[in-house]
Amino acid sequence: MEPLFTIITVTWNAASVIGPTVGSVERQTCSDYELLVIDGASTDATLDIVGQASIASLRVFSEPDKGLYDAMNKGIARARGRYIMFLNAGDTLADDTVLARLKQLTTGNPGVIYGQTQLVDERRNVVGQRHLTAPKRLTAASFLNGMVVCHQAFVARRDLVPEYDLQYRLSADYDWCIRVLQASPANAYAGDKPIISYLAEGMTTRHHRASLMERYRIMCRHYGTARATLAHLGFIPRYLKRRLHGSKQ
Repeated sequence: MEPLFTIITVTWNAASVIGPTVGSVERQTCSDYELLVIDGASTDATLDIVGQASIASLRVFSEPDKGLYDAMNKGIARARGRYIMFLNAGDTLADDTVLARLKQLTTGNPGVIYGQTQLVDERRNVVGQRHLTAPKRLTAASFLNGMVVCHQAFVARRDLVPEYDLQYRLSADYDWCIRVLQASPANAYAGDKPIISYLAEGMTTRHHRASLMERYRIMCRHYGTARATLAHLGFIPRYLKRRLHGSKQ
Protein backbone atom coordinates (compact mmCIF):
# COMPACT_ATOMS: atom_id res chain seq x y z
CA MET A 1 0.00 0.00 0.00
CA GLU A 2 1.35 3.39 -0.96
CA PRO A 3 2.07 5.82 1.89
CA LEU A 4 0.37 9.18 2.10
CA PHE A 5 3.64 11.11 2.48
CA THR A 6 7.11 10.65 1.08
CA ILE A 7 9.70 12.57 3.08
CA ILE A 8 12.93 13.03 1.14
CA THR A 9 16.15 13.89 2.95
CA VAL A 10 19.31 14.53 0.94
CA THR A 11 22.58 13.94 2.77
CA TRP A 12 26.31 14.13 2.21
CA ASN A 13 28.68 13.82 5.17
CA ALA A 14 25.89 15.07 7.44
CA ALA A 15 26.74 13.04 10.56
CA SER A 16 26.81 16.15 12.74
CA VAL A 17 23.21 17.14 11.94
CA ILE A 18 21.29 14.14 10.58
CA GLY A 19 20.32 12.64 13.95
CA PRO A 20 17.71 15.26 14.92
CA THR A 21 16.26 15.20 11.39
CA VAL A 22 15.63 11.46 11.37
CA GLY A 23 14.55 11.52 15.00
CA SER A 24 11.83 14.08 14.32
CA VAL A 25 10.39 11.78 11.65
CA GLU A 26 10.67 8.70 13.85
CA ARG A 27 8.64 10.38 16.62
CA GLN A 28 5.65 11.30 14.45
CA THR A 29 2.27 10.15 15.76
CA CYS A 30 1.17 9.57 12.16
CA SER A 31 2.92 6.59 10.55
CA ASP A 32 1.45 6.99 7.05
CA TYR A 33 4.77 7.93 5.45
CA GLU A 34 8.01 6.69 4.00
CA LEU A 35 11.40 8.29 4.56
CA LEU A 36 13.83 8.30 1.66
CA VAL A 37 17.42 9.22 2.42
CA ILE A 38 19.25 10.12 -0.77
CA ASP A 39 22.92 10.10 0.14
CA GLY A 40 25.75 11.36 -2.01
CA ALA A 41 28.23 8.60 -1.05
CA SER A 42 29.07 9.95 2.40
CA THR A 43 32.39 8.97 3.94
CA ASP A 44 31.51 9.84 7.53
CA ALA A 45 29.00 8.20 9.93
CA THR A 46 25.89 9.58 8.21
CA LEU A 47 24.61 6.20 7.03
CA ASP A 48 25.36 4.54 10.36
CA ILE A 49 23.27 7.15 12.20
CA VAL A 50 20.42 6.86 9.71
CA GLY A 51 20.50 3.08 9.98
CA GLN A 52 19.88 3.26 13.73
CA ALA A 53 16.41 4.75 13.22
CA SER A 54 13.40 2.54 13.96
CA ILE A 55 11.48 3.48 10.82
CA ALA A 56 10.00 0.51 8.97
CA SER A 57 9.44 2.53 5.80
CA LEU A 58 13.00 3.89 5.65
CA ARG A 59 14.77 3.47 2.33
CA VAL A 60 18.36 4.57 1.84
CA PHE A 61 20.17 5.11 -1.45
CA SER A 62 23.84 6.08 -1.45
CA GLU A 63 25.70 6.95 -4.63
CA PRO A 64 27.53 9.93 -6.12
CA ASP A 65 25.34 12.69 -7.52
CA LYS A 66 25.71 15.95 -9.41
CA GLY A 67 24.64 18.14 -6.52
CA LEU A 68 21.67 18.88 -4.28
CA TYR A 69 18.98 19.26 -6.93
CA ASP A 70 20.14 16.19 -8.86
CA ALA A 71 19.81 14.22 -5.61
CA MET A 72 16.33 15.68 -5.09
CA ASN A 73 15.33 14.51 -8.55
CA LYS A 74 16.50 11.02 -7.63
CA GLY A 75 14.25 11.20 -4.59
CA ILE A 76 11.26 12.25 -6.67
CA ALA A 77 11.83 9.35 -9.07
CA ARG A 78 11.80 6.88 -6.17
CA ALA A 79 8.90 8.38 -4.21
CA ARG A 80 5.76 6.33 -3.67
CA GLY A 81 3.67 8.69 -1.53
CA ARG A 82 0.71 10.76 -2.66
CA TYR A 83 2.45 13.84 -1.29
CA ILE A 84 6.15 14.73 -1.33
CA MET A 85 8.04 16.90 1.12
CA PHE A 86 11.75 17.64 1.45
CA LEU A 87 13.42 17.74 4.85
CA ASN A 88 17.03 18.87 4.69
CA ALA A 89 19.67 17.33 6.92
CA GLY A 90 19.73 19.49 10.04
CA ASP A 91 16.11 20.60 9.73
CA THR A 92 13.30 18.86 11.60
CA LEU A 93 9.55 18.49 11.71
CA ALA A 94 8.56 21.09 14.30
CA ASP A 95 6.73 18.70 16.63
CA ASP A 96 5.50 15.12 16.83
CA THR A 97 2.05 15.89 15.38
CA VAL A 98 3.09 17.61 12.14
CA LEU A 99 2.22 14.73 9.81
CA ALA A 100 -1.06 14.09 11.65
CA ARG A 101 -2.03 17.72 11.15
CA LEU A 102 -1.04 17.65 7.49
CA LYS A 103 -2.98 14.40 6.97
CA GLN A 104 -6.20 16.10 8.07
CA LEU A 105 -5.74 18.58 5.22
CA THR A 106 -5.40 15.94 2.50
CA THR A 107 -9.10 15.06 2.46
CA GLY A 108 -9.83 17.71 -0.16
CA ASN A 109 -6.87 16.51 -2.26
CA PRO A 110 -5.17 19.94 -2.48
CA GLY A 111 -2.22 20.31 -4.80
CA VAL A 112 -0.08 21.93 -2.10
CA ILE A 113 -0.20 21.88 1.68
CA TYR A 114 2.03 24.47 3.30
CA GLY A 115 2.77 26.14 6.60
CA GLN A 116 5.06 28.25 8.74
CA THR A 117 8.72 27.80 9.60
CA GLN A 118 10.61 28.59 12.78
CA LEU A 119 14.38 29.01 13.13
CA VAL A 120 16.38 26.93 15.61
CA ASP A 121 20.02 26.85 16.65
CA GLU A 122 22.29 23.80 16.87
CA ARG A 123 20.87 23.02 20.33
CA ARG A 124 17.36 23.04 18.86
CA ASN A 125 16.35 26.16 20.71
CA VAL A 126 13.89 28.37 18.81
CA VAL A 127 15.68 31.60 17.94
CA GLY A 128 12.95 33.29 15.93
CA GLN A 129 10.58 33.04 13.01
CA ARG A 130 11.46 33.04 9.37
CA HIS A 131 11.71 36.57 7.96
CA LEU A 132 8.95 35.79 5.43
CA THR A 133 5.58 34.63 6.74
CA ALA A 134 3.61 32.13 4.70
CA PRO A 135 0.36 33.76 3.51
CA LYS A 136 -3.00 32.27 4.41
CA ARG A 137 -3.86 32.24 0.72
CA LEU A 138 -1.14 30.96 -1.60
CA THR A 139 -0.95 31.17 -5.40
CA ALA A 140 1.86 31.17 -7.93
CA ALA A 141 1.71 34.98 -7.91
CA SER A 142 2.56 34.94 -4.19
CA PHE A 143 6.14 34.08 -5.09
CA LEU A 144 6.56 37.50 -6.70
CA ASN A 145 7.25 38.50 -3.09
CA GLY A 146 10.11 36.01 -2.87
CA MET A 147 10.26 32.55 -1.31
CA VAL A 148 7.23 33.21 0.88
CA VAL A 149 7.01 29.56 1.93
CA CYS A 150 10.12 27.73 3.07
CA HIS A 151 10.82 24.86 0.69
CA GLN A 152 10.68 22.33 3.54
CA ALA A 153 7.24 23.62 4.58
CA PHE A 154 5.89 23.13 1.04
CA VAL A 155 4.22 19.71 0.62
CA ALA A 156 3.24 18.91 -2.96
CA ARG A 157 1.03 16.28 -4.54
CA ARG A 158 3.29 13.85 -6.39
CA ASP A 159 1.29 13.86 -9.61
CA LEU A 160 1.94 17.62 -9.93
CA VAL A 161 5.65 17.51 -9.16
CA PRO A 162 8.17 18.21 -11.93
CA GLU A 163 11.90 17.59 -11.78
CA TYR A 164 14.14 20.37 -10.56
CA ASP A 165 15.65 22.41 -13.37
CA LEU A 166 19.39 21.78 -13.06
CA GLN A 167 20.31 24.94 -14.93
CA TYR A 168 19.71 26.73 -11.60
CA ARG A 169 22.47 25.97 -9.08
CA LEU A 170 21.16 27.93 -6.09
CA SER A 171 17.44 28.60 -6.54
CA ALA A 172 15.98 25.63 -8.39
CA ASP A 173 13.66 25.14 -5.42
CA TYR A 174 12.15 28.59 -6.01
CA ASP A 175 11.47 27.76 -9.67
CA TRP A 176 10.12 24.33 -8.67
CA CYS A 177 7.63 25.74 -6.17
CA ILE A 178 6.30 28.22 -8.73
CA ARG A 179 5.80 25.48 -11.30
CA VAL A 180 4.00 23.27 -8.78
CA LEU A 181 1.69 26.14 -7.82
CA GLN A 182 0.96 26.89 -11.47
CA ALA A 183 -0.30 23.29 -11.80
CA SER A 184 -2.11 23.13 -8.44
CA PRO A 185 -5.92 23.39 -8.49
CA ALA A 186 -6.13 24.41 -4.80
CA ASN A 187 -3.82 24.80 -1.80
CA ALA A 188 -4.31 24.19 1.91
CA TYR A 189 -2.83 26.28 4.73
CA ALA A 190 -1.65 24.29 7.76
CA GLY A 191 -2.23 27.14 10.20
CA ASP A 192 -0.03 29.44 12.23
CA LYS A 193 1.68 26.72 14.27
CA PRO A 194 5.06 25.99 12.61
CA ILE A 195 5.47 22.69 10.81
CA ILE A 196 9.21 23.00 10.17
CA SER A 197 12.18 23.88 12.38
CA TYR A 198 14.89 25.28 10.13
CA LEU A 199 18.50 25.08 11.31
CA ALA A 200 19.69 28.68 11.14
CA GLU A 201 23.05 28.73 9.40
CA GLY A 202 24.56 31.85 7.91
CA MET A 203 24.76 32.22 4.15
CA THR A 204 27.71 34.04 2.65
CA THR A 205 27.07 37.38 0.98
CA ARG A 206 28.52 36.00 -2.23
CA HIS A 207 26.10 33.09 -2.35
CA HIS A 208 23.20 35.25 -1.21
CA ARG A 209 23.76 37.73 -4.02
CA ALA A 210 24.23 34.96 -6.58
CA SER A 211 21.00 33.37 -5.39
CA LEU A 212 19.14 36.68 -5.73
CA MET A 213 20.40 37.09 -9.30
CA GLU A 214 19.29 33.58 -10.15
CA ARG A 215 15.88 34.21 -8.58
CA TYR A 216 15.55 37.35 -10.69
CA ARG A 217 16.10 35.25 -13.83
CA ILE A 218 13.46 32.80 -12.62
CA MET A 219 11.02 35.61 -11.89
CA CYS A 220 11.53 37.04 -15.37
CA ARG A 221 10.83 33.62 -16.82
CA HIS A 222 7.55 33.15 -14.97
CA TYR A 223 6.23 36.70 -14.48
CA GLY A 224 7.90 38.81 -17.17
CA THR A 225 10.78 41.27 -16.88
CA ALA A 226 8.69 44.29 -15.88
CA ARG A 227 6.93 42.59 -12.98
CA ALA A 228 10.15 40.93 -11.85
CA THR A 229 12.03 44.24 -11.85
CA LEU A 230 9.31 46.02 -9.88
CA ALA A 231 9.25 43.19 -7.37
CA HIS A 232 13.01 43.35 -6.89
CA LEU A 233 12.89 47.08 -6.28
CA GLY A 234 10.43 46.33 -3.51
CA PHE A 235 12.91 43.89 -1.95
CA ILE A 236 15.49 46.62 -1.27
CA PRO A 237 14.04 47.96 2.02
CA ARG A 238 13.48 44.41 3.26
CA TYR A 239 17.05 43.43 2.36
CA LEU A 240 18.53 46.48 4.07
CA LYS A 241 16.50 45.79 7.20
CA ARG A 242 17.77 42.22 7.33
CA ARG A 243 21.36 43.36 6.81
CA LEU A 244 20.92 45.82 9.66
CA HIS A 245 19.89 42.97 11.94
CA GLY A 246 22.57 40.66 10.60
CA SER A 247 20.21 38.00 9.23
CA LYS A 248 19.87 36.48 5.77
CA GLN A 249 17.52 33.63 6.55
